[in-house]
Amino acid sequence: MESILVWFRRDLRDTDHAALSQALRRGRRVYCVFVFDREILDRLEQRADRRVEFILESLAELDAALRARGGGLLVRHGWAVSEIPCLARRLGVAAVFANRDYEPGAKQRDAAVGAALQATGIAFESFKDQAVFDGNDVLTQAGRPYTVFTPYRNAWLRRLTEDDWRPHQAGPGVLVASSLANALPSLTDIGFSRTDLRASGIVPGMSGGRRGLASFLGRLARYREQRDFPAVDGGSYLSVHLRFGTLSVRSLVGAAVAAGALREGNGGATTWLGELVWRDFYFMILDHFPHVVRGAFKPAYDAIEWESGPAADEAFAAWCAGRTGYPLVDAAMQQLKQTGYMHNRLRMLVASFLSKDLGIDWRLGEAYFACQLNDFDLSANNGGWQWAASSGCDAQPYFRIFNPVTQSERFDPAGKFIRRYLPELAGVPDKFIHAPWRMTQHEQQACAVLIGRTTPAPLVDHDQARRRTLERYAVVKTRAVP
Repeated sequence: MESILVWFRRDLRDTDHAALSQALRRGRRVYCVFVFDREILDRLEQRADRRVEFILESLAELDAALRARGGGLLVRHGWAVSEIPCLARRLGVAAVFANRDYEPGAKQRDAAVGAALQATGIAFESFKDQAVFDGNDVLTQAGRPYTVFTPYRNAWLRRLTEDDWRPHQAGPGVLVASSLANALPSLTDIGFSRTDLRASGIVPGMSGGRRGLASFLGRLARYREQRDFPAVDGGSYLSVHLRFGTLSVRSLVGAAVAAGALREGNGGATTWLGELVWRDFYFMILDHFPHVVRGAFKPAYDAIEWESGPAADEAFAAWCAGRTGYPLVDAAMQQLKQTGYMHNRLRMLVASFLSKDLGIDWRLGEAYFACQLNDFDLSANNGGWQWAASSGCDAQPYFRIFNPVTQSERFDPAGKFIRRYLPELAGVPDKFIHAPWRMTQHEQQACAVLIGRTTPAPLVDHDQARRRTLERYAVVKTRAVP
């Protein structure tokens, strides 16, 4: 092809990029574009959104990298369904290349863009990039998508070869600049304002991704033992870079394999690789079973009657605000509110608490996370919430209900994480930090923590809530659950 336009979306890097690599192999001249899609941005509730700032700063680095190679980044603010076909016609390209997205809305958008391009004789092609395996790459022996993780993981690992994590290399084509290019917009130009992104410790762009990966690899050997403890620096903290593609998933799989993930006895690397497989699994579920966006993966669970009315609304507001009276739940919600990040173990805990202690529809929590998480990804967010609510594929059984006190005692034994995000509990003795309402009035006064006054009393009694949840979920017994 004489010329190709590469459409960047959630893949903000200039190396190991499937669509860019293919364009440079098959086209003589390659242009690059990113669209701040108003179909997405106009629906965001907060005008100070760390994700938008992360994208903009990452685009500045990407643009500089492309310019150093003779090209540059065309940036538009509008509706992608019209901006991409219009730009492709003005540039006179033969094709538009992009990396695949698995969200139902994105698939509809791409179909509309493809149809508009085809009407003017321009091709549209998409490539696998954000997943290691997608589509029908990993199927059961019966030729169907897996719906249980462990056999999927085993099949995924059997299929994995070095070719699957080898970086995409550039072809002989050249990146070119365009007279249609203009300066990158500011946050104000696209209707947003600056955030505390940098103060939160997040470094955007490819350089931030490389720095984060290097830091994590120094801790990888301890990942299996430390990843469940929120007060310990045990996680990878790479999810936001995976979400926006400032790191490629292939580079992470390659790093895991190099660290011994495929050898027995290499707990940290093997466990981390398993988390990357979970990511592919949830992409696959969303791709093949898009009804999960609207309701339960298991239809029987749509019959559950969730709490509603003023009391439920107040309970949901208290959960969002971190005012449930359960310290680890509240500390986790404060972490999310203050930083846009929540430790994975705590995501499971607060999701279980909302759906099974408060009896509130998991979809409300899913939507709240979608607004707050820096690393929000529809597939993982939906999969995680449906796992906690027991309505998803391969979810925890409905009768498994996290006890917020015992979870706190197990995963934050000294209360270090709790005290970090709930400083008002700093003076509570260790033996009461997980359940401060168990203190006598005298003990409360001694540490200046008064239940129901300086800190909230528990919204619910966990044992009573557990009994109500078992009754609520009993409806699934009378329906076929696939």
